[in-house]
Amino acid sequence: MSHANGSVRAIFYALGANLGIALAKSFAAWYTKSGAMLAEAAHSIADSANQLLLLVGLKRAKLPASDEHPLGYGKALYFWSFIVALMLFTAGGIFSIYEGVNKLAHPAMPVAPWVAVGILLISLLLETGSLKGAMSEMKKIPGRRSFFTWFRTSRQSELIVVVGEDIAAILGLLLALLAVLATILTANPVFDALGTIAIGVVLVFVALAVGIEVKSLLIGESADPETVEALRVFLAAQPEIEQVYSLITLQLGLQLMVSVKARMKDMDTAVHMIEDINRVEAALKREFPQVRWSFFEPDICD
Repeated sequence: MSHANGSVRAIFYALGANLGIALAKSFAAWYTKSGAMLAEAAHSIADSANQLLLLVGLKRAKLPASDEHPLGYGKALYFWSFIVALMLFTAGGIFSIYEGVNKLAHPAMPVAPWVAVGILLISLLLETGSLKGAMSEMKKIPGRRSFFTWFRTSRQSELIVVVGEDIAAILGLLLALLAVLATILTANPVFDALGTIAIGVVLVFVALAVGIEVKSLLIGESADPETVEALRVFLAAQPEIEQVYSLITLQLGLQLMVSVKARMKDMDTAVHMIEDINRVEAALKREFPQVRWSFFEPDICD
C-alpha cells in the first residue's frame, strides 16, 4: 500500500502543477496568439485530464474480486494508464503538430511575446517541482537502478505515466521558450511554428514510449526482477521446502499473484504436506504483503 500512497502523491503533485500551468498558458496563448503557447496549453490541459484518469484507475484497481473477475480489478490501472498515453499522443502530440503546420501555412507574429516568456519560465519551475516529487517517490522503491532500467522494469504504470508526462512537459517548455525567443530576436514567426511542431514530436515520442511499456503490463508481466529474485530466495530458504522447481508471478496492478512448484521435505503424509504448504504460504504473504493470491503445487520433479 505504500507504493499506492506514493503514486497518489506523485499524481497530486502533477495535477496541482498542471491545473495552474494550464490556466496560465491558455491565457498567454489567447493573449499572444503564439502557436507554441497554444500547443503547450493543450498539453497541460490534456495532462490535467490524464491525472484525473489515473486517480480513477487507482480507485478501480482496488475493487474487490468477484465471480466474474476472480483475480480482482488490478489491471484496470493499466487500462486507464494506456488511455492516458493515447490522450498524450492525440490531444498533445498530434494537435501540436497540426497547429504548427497550420502556423507555417499562415505565419503571424505573436503579440506581446515577453508575456509568453514569463509564463513559460514560471511553468518550467512548477513542472520541475512536479518531476522532483515524482522522482522522489520513484527513489523510495527498494533497489538501485538507473532511470532507464526503472522505466523498463517498473510495474507501477501510474508512476511511469506521471514521470513520462513531466519529462515531456519540461522538454516542451524548453522548446517553446527557444521558439518564442527566436521569434522575438529574428522577428520571424516561422520559429514559433517550428517550435510548435517540435513540441508535438516530443509528445508523440514520449506517448509512444509510455504506451509501449503500459501495453506490456496490460498483456501481463511478471513482478519486477528484484521482487522475483527475492521471492525465489525466500522460498528456497523455507525449512519445509526441499527444492523450488518453478516460480511464476503475475503483476495485477498493486497486487501480485504467485504460483510455486516445489518438492517438499516432508511428503510422508498428505496432511503433513498440506500443513507445511499452508505455513509457507502464510509466511510468504507476511514477508510480501503485495502477494494477494498464491497457488502451490507440490511435486517430485520439474
